[in-house]
Amino acid sequence: MVSTVPAVPCADPLGDPFLRTRFALPARPATFLRRQRLVDHLDQALVTPLTLLNGPAGAGKTLLAADWAAGLRSPVAWLTVEAGDCRPGVFWAYVLETLSACGAPVSDAVGAPADASGVDHRLLAALAAELNDRDRPVVLVLDEFERVTTPEISEQLAFVLHHAGQGLRLVLVTRTDPLLPLHRYRAAGDLTEIRAAELAFTPEEAVALLELHGLRLPVHAAEDLVDRTRGWAAGLRLSALAARESDDPELYLKEFEADRSTVADYLLAEVLKVQTRETQDLLLRVSVLERFCPDLADALTLRADAESILARLHHENAFVEPLGHSWYQLHPLFGEILRAHLRVRLPGVEPELHRRAAQWLRRSGYLPETLAHSAAVGDWDFAAGSLIDDLAIGQLFTGLRSDVLDRLFAQMGPEARSPATDLVRAARELSRCNLEHGQAHLRHAEERLADHTPGLAAAQLSCALLEALAARLTGCPPRVEKAAEAAGELRQAVPAQLLDKHPELTALLLTHLGSARLWAGHFEEARAVLTTVAGTPGGASTLLPREESMGHLALLDYLNGWLGRAERRALAAVSEAERGGQDQQPRSGIGRLVLAAVAVDRHELGRAQALLDETTRLPSGTRDPVLAAGLTLATTHLLLARGRTGAAATAADPAFSAAVASPWAASRELLVSSAAHLAEGRPDEAVEVLEGVAVDQPMCAVEAAAIQLATGHRGAAIDLLDSIRTEGRTGPGVTVRAALVRAQSAERAGDTAVARRLVAQALLDARRERLRRPFLDAGAWIRPLLATAPLQGLAAGWLTPGPPRHDDSRPDSPPPPLVAAELSGREQDVLERLARMMSTEEIAADLYVSVNTVKTHLKSVYRKLAVSRRGEAVRRARELRLL
Repeated sequence: MVSTVPAVPCADPLGDPFLRTRFALPARPATFLRRQRLVDHLDQALVTPLTLLNGPAGAGKTLLAADWAAGLRSPVAWLTVEAGDCRPGVFWAYVLETLSACGAPVSDAVGAPADASGVDHRLLAALAAELNDRDRPVVLVLDEFERVTTPEISEQLAFVLHHAGQGLRLVLVTRTDPLLPLHRYRAAGDLTEIRAAELAFTPEEAVALLELHGLRLPVHAAEDLVDRTRGWAAGLRLSALAARESDDPELYLKEFEADRSTVADYLLAEVLKVQTRETQDLLLRVSVLERFCPDLADALTLRADAESILARLHHENAFVEPLGHSWYQLHPLFGEILRAHLRVRLPGVEPELHRRAAQWLRRSGYLPETLAHSAAVGDWDFAAGSLIDDLAIGQLFTGLRSDVLDRLFAQMGPEARSPATDLVRAARELSRCNLEHGQAHLRHAEERLADHTPGLAAAQLSCALLEALAARLTGCPPRVEKAAEAAGELRQAVPAQLLDKHPELTALLLTHLGSARLWAGHFEEARAVLTTVAGTPGGASTLLPREESMGHLALLDYLNGWLGRAERRALAAVSEAERGGQDQQPRSGIGRLVLAAVAVDRHELGRAQALLDETTRLPSGTRDPVLAAGLTLATTHLLLARGRTGAAATAADPAFSAAVASPWAASRELLVSSAAHLAEGRPDEAVEVLEGVAVDQPMCAVEAAAIQLATGHRGAAIDLLDSIRTEGRTGPGVTVRAALVRAQSAERAGDTAVARRLVAQALLDARRERLRRPFLDAGAWIRPLLATAPLQGLAAGWLTPGPPRHDDSRPDSPPPPLVAAELSGREQDVLERLARMMSTEEIAADLYVSVNTVKTHLKSVYRKLAVSRRGEAVRRARELRLL
């Protein structure tokens, strides 16, 4: 049994006098900033038995607790713990003495420890009983409690805390979690916790702290400083003190070198030098890593003790921060300082550490970090090989990391000469549509791969992807088809998990194939593959191919005469590009061009010009046949609408020569040239040019028929129209023009009834799409017809001024009632889903919008259709042929 003696007020059990400074509240400097949010949180310590202030060195724990304690009315017993307090007798002697010093002494019945190595249980029980009998609780603050490492003391403290009841409020200020059952206190609601994250300064608090040091810093600059220091109090204060001595304090705080500052002195002394030799070595080596796990740290130290060391460092709040799943990172400032210290302590080791890290990360499947560490030592063969072997070549074109990868490999010098580096160089050049350099690098890669041993399916598949892109950019569909066929065979030799991991590769390949087929005029085959890509999952990784595919599909719809569909797809493509920041990619922009062409057809020429002006943001030197053809189509369409046929003919000249001519693009150029000849009074030349037009393209055939009719070749015009085989795939953009050509032909033949019937049908088909341009281009012959009933009523309100007119006369098929205002693309989407009996919530989920947005669209649809219920909206829409 440990003996107990009456309290001795002047000495501990070792006979040493009590050090009174350990009972005093630490003084707050003039630059101390009271942070009310933390003080308010600490006030909960008066309610819960146990309070924990846990944070790293310099986090501001002690000053926070001292400032809070100084404002309390309850007695506050403050004790700064020292290493010698690990002996129970000494510890409890100091606790009893600090209680006495704060005006809450215990009676002689409690006694005092007589033996430094232990304490009688009866003393602890008597102390707890007396505390429990108090009218007001005593607040006991134990600062630097991490120095208490004896489990026995923690057990004794828990005993006293439990039995003291409402008479004791214990506040532990520590760098590590105490050896107390915190989970039990937490579950019972008996624990108040303030940890490192809450102790960190906010940018606003940092601004206030710097002002106390005589420095004025804008909040945005303070945000950068807080981000670099992670709001660490000591780092902010030390930086502020140093900045006061600088000629440009704001610049100093932005660019100071951590390893040459007082911050470095503090961290080296308080954190690094107190660690064991093995721990110091580990910290120095992992400083080259953004994050690390025990196995990765072991790969750098060539030992096997990282797991226990990292767990201890985290427990001790030694600026090693957990990321979850056994991964950690260093505090940014600590990492900067350690890297500088590494170069002094272990000169020449850093490159080898990067190599070891790259090798471990590659084996473990962490590609981004593999590339970063390979680049850090200039091992470009390893970096490029890792990218190719992982089948990640597509990430140079699309995804959130495409810009990062481009900047990383921009540092690659000419000395790297492996097939993988050539493939990366080719991809970077082709991503900029630089065909000459891109194809040269691609040929080098293919030659070198031919000399290597088999088993390089990933590299060969990457080759096939780049070959498909190069062939697409040169306008050579057969080469694209061949590359796609080769890629299909190579996919069988590549692990399925790699293909699943990188959906962007397949999406990009299919996009190139679809674009080439569109260029070749194989519209349905193009639509099949492009539709597959447009529906590809994969988030950001497939953003560019999805956006491109939707733009191509919009162009297909436009070429087939479906303006509404084209507009909706084009809007989706533009939205996708803007959302992912891809709207300035070299091959992006088809969506805007389609919108411009649709705007011309609707006679919204100002909007068309604005959309065309936006395409000037595309990088110079952009080379993509379909994009170039789309630009030519929209530009010439607008110029012709403005009567500038000469300028249209000039604009129709192709920007570059494709390896294989596109039937529809070449035909568009010929049609513009023919229109220019006709406008300038050369009908024979106009007809002669038409001989090269691909009349198997419905829109081209209809426009050629219009020119034939204008030159007086009525029979040739009708023959062209009769030769069109649409099979229901063409929309009003084609059928309305065809009907007007037939109507003009009938009117010239004196068959006014047929002409009127055809114009009426054309008006019905055009009204829903707001297709005005064909009527405006038709010429003088149509005006008398439009002035007659019932055509006047069919045209009023959308083609000609004035409200719709009603007349007893009717065309053969009575027109459906007019819509007060046209539905937007999104309103049409909502209406279509309404017809499928989908709920508001289901529509919102299907369209990736909020329920409130759907409700807003529904109200607009009801208003425009002049209905008040869902069923009425669907019936009305069917009457209007909107469904």
